[in-house]
Amino acid sequence: MDEETKLSRKTVLKAALAAGVAAPVALIGGPALARTNAAGGTAPELTPSCHDGDEPTIEQTEGPYFKPNSPERTSLVTPGTQGTRLTVTGYVFGRACLPVNRALLDFWQADVNGAYDNTGYTFRGHQYTNAQGAFTLSTIVPGLYPGRTRHIHVKVQAPGRPILTTQLYFPNEPRNNTDTIFDARLLMTVRDNGSAKEAAFDFVLDVPQTPTSTSNPPTSSTTGGPTSTPPGDTSWAAGTAYAAGARVTYGGRAYVCLQAHTAQAGWEPPAVPALWRAA
Repeated sequence: MDEETKLSRKTVLKAALAAGVAAPVALIGGPALARTNAAGGTAPELTPSCHDGDEPTIEQTEGPYFKPNSPERTSLVTPGTQGTRLTVTGYVFGRACLPVNRALLDFWQADVNGAYDNTGYTFRGHQYTNAQGAFTLSTIVPGLYPGRTRHIHVKVQAPGRPILTTQLYFPNEPRNNTDTIFDARLLMTVRDNGSAKEAAFDFVLDVPQTPTSTSNPPTSSTTGGPTSTPPGDTSWAAGTAYAAGARVTYGGRAYVCLQAHTAQAGWEPPAVPALWRAA
């Protein structure tokens, strides 16, 4: 099969995660994730699609305005905050394309006038991904200051792993062409939502993971017959709506559903560890 036609584990996981109740609301019918092609045309190569062994999201300079000990919060705005409202959503994945739970994301950025708060913590805050590796940030579109294009700073860290420091960028900004730090691989996917904007970006961290095996189970020629169906289980079937905790068999093995979803081709239990756990 041609590599371009293969469904990557990350693509399947993204679809599965988005089907769960914990998926970021802005992604439901919202912008494509940063690694996908933009509607109506092909975007530049962005953060890598996560096939096993792909390079992680690139690092960038911290800059002069980082401050430690930011407050834990997912919203950096108040009712009186000036600027165009922006919601950034996405996922944090490891090298095996599996979501990273409790990854730390620490964001900081300029205000609408291009100024950083160096005495307090305005437009500064940290949060953690949920069990599906998802995050949501409510903020504004940052202003410009001399020498830089529009950007958002972020530090991302999986539990017990090194910190990734990088920056996120906006497409179609005139200064993208003159900013010497800008890198198109860090472009967010951005769309308008009324007077506000929605953006999306996935981080791929250099975190080793062991993907669930997708190999076929032993056949009767080596085992003397397939494993019998455990009591109370039913065979997995595309088109079936499964609730969390449901038990199925597939290829002679038993699996437990981790989150409610409607099954479809490509989401067979061995291939989608975000949805199924071997019993």
